[in-house]
Amino acid sequence: MANSTALDTLGSAKYISLTTFRKDGTPVATPVWLVRSGDALSVITDPTSGKAKRLRNNPAVLVSPCDMRGRVKPDAISVAGTVTFQDEAQTKATMAAVTAKYGLMGRIITWMNERKARKAGHGDVGHTGLTITVSVGE
Repeated sequence: MANSTALDTLGSAKYISLTTFRKDGTPVATPVWLVRSGDALSVITDPTSGKAKRLRNNPAVLVSPCDMRGRVKPDAISVAGTVTFQDEAQTKATMAAVTAKYGLMGRIITWMNERKARKAGHGDVGHTGLTITVSVGE
């Protein structure tokens, strides 16, 4: 599958299964919201989440379209990729794009994460953006 076809398929999905890897190589899949950002995908996450911690140790991921519970259909594509953490401006742009794509639910989740961060003493740092660069080709 060509890069643009994989990006089109993944970018149009409502959810993707983002598989990160523990230090021992064990895969951990999590369903996440996403937006397409040019030739990459972007997601937001809590910077203290397990997925963020795993990505700091190993930026390699697998992504597949999935449903809201993380179930991947047997015939779905699965694409390897690499994650980079976004800076504050990029994270704000990703949050705005996610909110626009997911509407009221996006705003509610954003508010809840910011509230959780304030309660934990992290200020308003309730999110960090992730850029996923997929590495497929033929």
